[in-house]
Amino acid sequence: MKFNQIIILSGVLAFLAACAPGQSSSQGASNVGASTAKPVAKAYFSGFADAHDTYNAISTASDGKIYYVLSSAKYDVGGQFYVYDPATDRITFIADLSEAVHEKQCISQGKSHVEFYEHDGKLYFATHVGYYEIIEGAESLPQHAPEGYALYPGGHFVAYDMKSGEIEDLSKAPHGEGIITMTMDKQRGHLYGITWPKGYFLDYDLHTKQLKDLGMISEQGEAGTIGKDYRVICRSMFVDSRDGTVYYSVAEGDIYGYRSGMNAPEKIECVDMRLDYFGAYDYTGAGSMSYNWRKIFWYEPENVAYGVHGNSGYLFRFDPRAKTVEIVERIVSEPSRKSGMYDQFSYGYLGFTLGKDQTIYYLTGGPIYKDGQRVKGVDKIAMGAARGLENLHLVTFNIPKKEYKDHGPVFYENGDIPTYVNSIAVGDDGTVYTLARFVHEGEEIEDLVKIELK
Repeated sequence: MKFNQIIILSGVLAFLAACAPGQSSSQGASNVGASTAKPVAKAYFSGFADAHDTYNAISTASDGKIYYVLSSAKYDVGGQFYVYDPATDRITFIADLSEAVHEKQCISQGKSHVEFYEHDGKLYFATHVGYYEIIEGAESLPQHAPEGYALYPGGHFVAYDMKSGEIEDLSKAPHGEGIITMTMDKQRGHLYGITWPKGYFLDYDLHTKQLKDLGMISEQGEAGTIGKDYRVICRSMFVDSRDGTVYYSVAEGDIYGYRSGMNAPEKIECVDMRLDYFGAYDYTGAGSMSYNWRKIFWYEPENVAYGVHGNSGYLFRFDPRAKTVEIVERIVSEPSRKSGMYDQFSYGYLGFTLGKDQTIYYLTGGPIYKDGQRVKGVDKIAMGAARGLENLHLVTFNIPKKEYKDHGPVFYENGDIPTYVNSIAVGDDGTVYTLARFVHEGEEIEDLVKIELK
């Protein structure tokens, strides 16, 4: 991702995980309000002292364990892959991502920016770059390698065998780009990805072991010139299980679909994301996800997708066959709904997932008040980042019941706020897991955090 001009506030650090303020009308949804049981966050140290901010890369598997990657911002250290076992309350190191794909003396595979997709005993995911070069004030794909190292070779699709512990390197992205977005068609055996920074769309066939490069999806992506051909790249895709079509959005608000065998993705006519409720954006500019959805998933019981729009925090329902996008609810925190303001984090939040109880779990933000006044951040930033400090809230929305609930602000036991939260996994017992910043032995790191209602 391109993140610069990130605002660090004294005491508790600026937050990449929250808020999308606004009014509390909900079009028929039941507003239960804040829960009396407050969430408490427990921080874990996995053993990686240089752990940096992580996006998406945490999931629950069928063995009941929580798999996650801690990011590295170093050119010579890869992202670190771990598993947490709730039954034993123990963390086990699995692999360094660069070592797992047998790369040496290259700029490291510093991140995974995607969820884990389980199929036939394996977890499928992708790697991404974590070391950047500052070019014209923005974090960019390195063009000059540190002495003794080669340039970043490109992200990989990989598979982890949960039984044997082996990691298989499936394929490498072209053009030396990282893989920032991924989903999987489990029924038909395809992995789909979008690269960063230019945004090439990839189709990998597990059966033939062939990778197709379908070209760039939106102008020059995040490598473009702001105000001209810059377009922020979609961070989330989904597959319609009925026919295998994979869908993504673009900054202009259009929705595209692709099925394996097509020559290129095609724009879906008569439907788009340019809803008044989402706000108005200059899609050639930086600092927000523009008209892109932020996170989305396929919901089998209704044969529709549920997604959340970044800045506005509106939950919506996308029906690919009816070609409709319908507003469902504003699932920001209760204080955010009342404040009427947009997110402090301009991109919105990736901590959005479906639990086994048909409930959406969302880690979002809530404004902080001092002397009765809302603490406001700066009005505009150059790239996606936090504009100011806010609380972290756990919000749930039960789809069948249309029931919204803000469980309240989440704090560590010492009273600190979990910050830079852009990931989520829900355990079999409903416990929420994420990756967040906290201070460990006097140094700030980002690591595993468990959130329980007390």
